[in-house]
Amino acid sequence: MMRMHRERSQLLVIDMQERLLPHIHQSETVVTNCLRAMRLAKRLDVPIMISEQNPKGIGPTVEVVRDEAGNTATIFEKMHFSCMQDEAIYQHLVRMRDGERFQIVLVGVEAHVCVAQTALHLAAAGYNTFVMADAVSSRTAQSRELALNRMRQAGVIITDIESVAFEWLEKAGTQEFRDLLPMLK
Repeated sequence: MMRMHRERSQLLVIDMQERLLPHIHQSETVVTNCLRAMRLAKRLDVPIMISEQNPKGIGPTVEVVRDEAGNTATIFEKMHFSCMQDEAIYQHLVRMRDGERFQIVLVGVEAHVCVAQTALHLAAAGYNTFVMADAVSSRTAQSRELALNRMRQAGVIITDIESVAFEWLEKAGTQEFRDLLPMLK
């Protein structure tokens, strides 16, 4: 199944952390689109998970992302680069998959490290895996582009915030569509 469905999806926000983001290419765009994805997910009842890579060393998730998450997201600390290699995150994803949420939409940093390794592991494990290209980046544009190409070659679907939004919404004319349309413009 290649089309996203909100009742089958989860949003995974990867390593949007204080000491890392200042070094990320186009970090403001990544943060903005990550927040847009989170607002969309919350409004459409899509569960949100947040990972933090070595938060003692890199710091916690940036405040604007934590504030947007509020108490609606589960936050996991990890040391592995791939979220799938962290036992707590892996078990959470399995529980969610058993509840029919087998589509994972990824946003965050760094595209060529934690995002790519997570995406490749998810795809290999049979999850429908999507990466929001306008909400991921790396320290360099080249690393980001190489990562997106590698993930695409491995069967990960590369998409963007508007594609995710319109697939989750499914149709115009609803109150949800009217409420979320300003966010998408």
